[in-house]
Order: sequence, then structure tokens, then C-alpha cells
Amino acid sequence: MTSLLIKFIGLILFITGIYFLGQNIIFTTGYYSYFYRGLPATGSVLALMSGILSLVFFRPQTGNLGWILLGIGIVLVFLSGGVILKPTSLWNFLVAFTALAVGYQLLSRGRINF
Repeated sequence: MTSLLIKFIGLILFITGIYFLGQNIIFTTGYYSYFYRGLPATGSVLALMSGILSLVFFRPQTGNLGWILLGIGIVLVFLSGGVILKPTSLWNFLVAFTALAVGYQLLSRGRINF
């Protein structure tokens, strides 16, 4: 029972960390007058979808291809100009990153290593 409670607390901390880090990230879309200006945005969506599908459904067959596609998709999101990073305080970043790291350790190991 206690290991289940520890995993649940880890999950809550992990989601809280993602929430606080994600508050300062804004994803935007835009209208492009020329067809080639929207290619990085389209490529990022296709790469992210392909990466997630290959990791979830075809993990034994594709190996690390899913992670590579996710990385390419993230880079293309930033290249398309569809991500705006708002300024954040150091305290907010510290709390969010600590919650993320502690939640991950509780989920994976069941304890916190200092």
C-alpha cells in the first residue's frame, strides 16, 4: 500500500512540475501567405505524431527512431516560430524543476536520492 501511495505522490509531483513549467510556454499558429513558410509547422506536427506512434505502437521494431522523430519535431516547432517563451522567475523555475525531478524519482525508484 505504501509503494502505491509513493508512486501516486510521485505522479502528482511530476504533473505539477510539468504544469508550472508549461505555464510560460505559448504555442501559436498563423496564416502563411506562401506555401513554403508553413513547412516547418507541418513537418513538426508530422514528426511529433510519427514519433509518438512509433514509440507507443511499434517500439520493438523501430528502436530509437521514435525518439529521433520527437527531437526533430521539437526543433521544427521552434524553427516555425510557433513557440513563445514568456519570462519566468527563478523561484517559479526552481519549484517546477524540483517537483519534476522529485516526482520522477518517486515514480521510477520509489525513493528520493540526494
